[in-house]
Amino acid sequence: MSVNVLSHPVVQAKLSELRDARTSSHRFRALVKELSTVLGIEASRNLPVKDVPGVSPTALLYSVSLANRPADLTVSTRQLKSPIAPFTGKAIAPRVGLTPILRAGIGMTDPMLDLFPEASVFYLGLFREKVSLQPVEYYQKLPATVTVDTLFLLDPLIATGGTAIAAISILQLDWGLDISQIKLLSILGSRPGLQKVAEAYPGLEIYACAVDDEVRLSPRAESLPASFRGRT
Repeated sequence: MSVNVLSHPVVQAKLSELRDARTSSHRFRALVKELSTVLGIEASRNLPVKDVPGVSPTALLYSVSLANRPADLTVSTRQLKSPIAPFTGKAIAPRVGLTPILRAGIGMTDPMLDLFPEASVFYLGLFREKVSLQPVEYYQKLPATVTVDTLFLLDPLIATGGTAIAAISILQLDWGLDISQIKLLSILGSRPGLQKVAEAYPGLEIYACAVDDEVRLSPRAESLPASFRGRT
């Protein structure tokens, strides 16, 4: 299984706080934002960039005028030039899209938009049917044609992997994205669930803050120990 797990000590400390049942909803949302930002930075590490011309500060022209100045006081107009030299800047080359899986994925959207302000957002609604535990699609408004080059799929908690697999299937079959264009971002994933996703889509890039060894479900078919329902 090829999963990029963030082992940074700051990430692990924040994740531990997020998973603590005593953490308030307000703090929980803040931690989701912080961890999503780090995930986004790490997942975009290899995005291609393009050169853009930098706009150097223009020369500034100002004048000083003194009322009732002495006759022997000389006032001149000077031209100031910025010490900063012209430069060639960098910009993200591919068109970036975000697909948060409703509704838990919404908490990851704003921090990703902070990183990619021009990104398009395509919400995808999926829920787990209570009897079969299979994912059911209830909302998607994907454009008729692909309008992005790289898409970040935001699913903060991967348990069985079924929802992520269903989402990727929709992005591929309904929209026509290639698996190489999709990056799956998850704050916490189970090893069996991530293994299932990786086996279904061998070329998929997966990023997670941590991986648990087992999947546990509550009576309401929610993933334990860190259900995102009602907290994001």
